[in-house]
Amino acid sequence: MRQTNDLSRMISHTTSIRVRYAETDQMGFVYYGNYATYFEVARVEMLRSIAITYRSLEENGILLPVVRFQINYLAPAHYDDELLIKTFIREKPSARIKFAYQTYRGETLLNEAETDLVFTDAASKKPMRCPAQFSNILNAHFSN
Repeated sequence: MRQTNDLSRMISHTTSIRVRYAETDQMGFVYYGNYATYFEVARVEMLRSIAITYRSLEENGILLPVVRFQINYLAPAHYDDELLIKTFIREKPSARIKFAYQTYRGETLLNEAETDLVFTDAASKKPMRCPAQFSNILNAHFSN
């Protein structure tokens, strides 16, 4: 999943999440299904950091369902670990927007993941191109 793209041509953001006891399994590891929630938090916070909120998208009739989720686990996280989730948008969106994630505990890389979301018209539930106002904000964050 690692890409060697030019780092100046992407958007990145880091979110901190502390593992709660209820998020661990009988082995004491973070239950694998919780990473989807962690990545949603990281994705929402990344967009918020560049002045885009899910609320504003939905108020403008735009939905962003996840259509692909892929993860490679490298090491487990445990109760009370502070996780740093680095979130990246490495390419400008079209009808899809792709997010990449790296989860760290300190310097240790725990996993790498990707999600693809599709811009969807809320009324028709049909895919649509990336809205201009969204695209303009994202384009301003990519270097020339």
